[in-house]
Amino acid sequence: MYVVIFKATVAELDDEYISMAQALKELAFSKYGCVDFTAVTEGDQEIAISYWPSLQHIRDWKNDPLHRKAQAAGGDRWYSSYSVEVCELISSR
Repeated sequence: MYVVIFKATVAELDDEYISMAQALKELAFSKYGCVDFTAVTEGDQEIAISYWPSLQHIRDWKNDPLHRKAQAAGGDRWYSSYSVEVCELISSR
């Protein structure tokens, strides 16, 4: 099992962001095998944690055309900075 940790400093979240986030979450589960997803925003800080069965699932998700469009908008408008970490989950309880 793998976990993707997305951390960002929010610049501006508009209606398109809200719509895109919901569509992407549904797509991650229905097409790319996402096992779990949680996102929290506090002030201008956002963190999203998602769980995936394999690195290939994550790669496929990263390269989805809608997700690529969201990545571009995120870098251009929605976030002033962000980072992505991919970790292998050794144990969970």
